[in-house]
Amino acid sequence: MKVAFCGGGTGGHVYPALTVAAALRGLCDAADEPLDLLYVGVAGKIDAELVAREGIAFRAVTAGPLRVGSPLGAAKGFLKLVAGTLQAYVILRRFGPDVVFATGGYGSAGVGLAARLRRRPLLLFLPDVEPGLAVRLLTRVADRVAVSVPPAAVAMPAAKTVLTGYPVRPAFFAARREEARRRLDLDPGLPALLVAGGSTGASAINRDVAAWAADLLRLGQLIQVSGRNDEGWLREECSRLPAELQARWHLHAYLHGDDMAFACAAADLAVMRAGASTLGELPAAGLPAVLIPGDFSDQRANALYLQEQGAAVMLPESGPGLAQLQPGVMYLLRDETRRRQMREAMAHLAQPQAAERLARLLMEMAGAPLPTSPPQSPSPQARGKRQQRVRS
Repeated sequence: MKVAFCGGGTGGHVYPALTVAAALRGLCDAADEPLDLLYVGVAGKIDAELVAREGIAFRAVTAGPLRVGSPLGAAKGFLKLVAGTLQAYVILRRFGPDVVFATGGYGSAGVGLAARLRRRPLLLFLPDVEPGLAVRLLTRVADRVAVSVPPAAVAMPAAKTVLTGYPVRPAFFAARREEARRRLDLDPGLPALLVAGGSTGASAINRDVAAWAADLLRLGQLIQVSGRNDEGWLREECSRLPAELQARWHLHAYLHGDDMAFACAAADLAVMRAGASTLGELPAAGLPAVLIPGDFSDQRANALYLQEQGAAVMLPESGPGLAQLQPGVMYLLRDETRRRQMREAMAHLAQPQAAERLARLLMEMAGAPLPTSPPQSPSPQARGKRQQRVRS
């Protein structure tokens, strides 16, 4: 069985594909089915670095944002789409996949169109609540569409759409608070705030948090995933604090592999953007959050959905939104009852079988035999431990 994955430009589109690839390996091993994987990603982005760690072959194509604010930018995006489609057509012709899996983002558009031209079955996954331009384009040519949350199905063709959940790396379900705090060198008794702006960081959030970091660190501790661009000046800000407060500020340019799962397990509250990964990783970790969707994307619908479920609080980045961040965070860190309610609501949204559901769907579309004995699911004892961790 040969499977080509595509979708990228950001980690939020790459990680779901890699998680499904891992589940697919387990199913194919159980079915004694040979498996050959290829990832077709965006040239010059984080895609190649993430895929290489999983031992999956990688090929790059030209791609760029499709929704931009100027006619010139739109023209450049269209030309890149044409070039990327032609490049992907050649790659798919040589690889000969039985099925193609697209996880959205501008990195998937050309590959998805090439799959259609090559008459290869295409499974399209919508990780967000609302589809972006690339997903809306590929919906027309996809054979099946999978969505991560129920509201996302409304905009998709009902006849070929299925709810699978968002595929999350197993580490987000398995990480334990005590182990995570030891791993990250955190004080076991102090509340911890996780601030993360995605794979590239978020400067507006970083600057706002840095302005009141001293007040926060007198109350608890900070895990900040800054992005590489902001790491330097943030370390300078930290160095100006008293030594006892410096020790509570745990700054990382980027967390690799499963380290982000440990950061979520160690934290009591998160401040994040509202990319697609928040719909899977935060529920898996049972981590309540203050979400600040970027004005440049469709993140607002993701944040609004989690807020409506009682699992998160949404603040806009523009206007008075960031001004409310400090009082909101300090209030939640002091209010254990409110955090517990949000934590339980967040954990209720978890979909631990999402990756296997998508992997099985790929096997069906490829015509591959499904295993008679599926990979073993987490035991009731393991699930109970996770629920106990969520409630603690």
